[in-house]
Amino acid sequence: MRPTISYTQKLQEPRINQRISARTLRIIGPKGENLGVLTLEEALKKSEALGLDLIEISPNAIPPVAKIADFGKYLYEENKKNKLTKKSHSVEVKTVQVKLGTGDHDLMLKAKKTSEWLSEGNRVKVDLFLPGRAKYLDDKFLRERIDRMLKFVSVDYKIADSAKKSPKGMTVIIERA
Repeated sequence: MRPTISYTQKLQEPRINQRISARTLRIIGPKGENLGVLTLEEALKKSEALGLDLIEISPNAIPPVAKIADFGKYLYEENKKNKLTKKSHSVEVKTVQVKLGTGDHDLMLKAKKTSEWLSEGNRVKVDLFLPGRAKYLDDKFLRERIDRMLKFVSVDYKIADSAKKSPKGMTVIIERA
């Protein structure tokens, strides 16, 4: 019934069943109800009667808190929670597309939008779109075209990923300084 646990997993996962060292525990039932403070033996008997595991949730509390639940399901839910918290801190990458012949007024409008995104904390990918044979133009000339647009950006920024050739043409990624 108990899964085997390697040394590296032991450090990250909570203690279960006989691995719990505390003599008394505050027990939470399988439906989230408080079962009170029980001895380790009583708690293990209760969890075995229900066919579930005793999982130590908060070992530093006095007395430590344990929950009666299915260990596999518990791990699945914890991993799911961790993934959600990691995603919420991610930075969005917005994209602005510029062409070789884009006029100054249009560049100013695109730079204004870029400035808004940078001030919100997003990264901005500036794509210089190059159709057909334009992809084979000199890199220095193409970088000057991207710099022409970046001159209009009103927010302080730094280049996170320098100008590189991409399938569409040339790409540079900027972020707030």
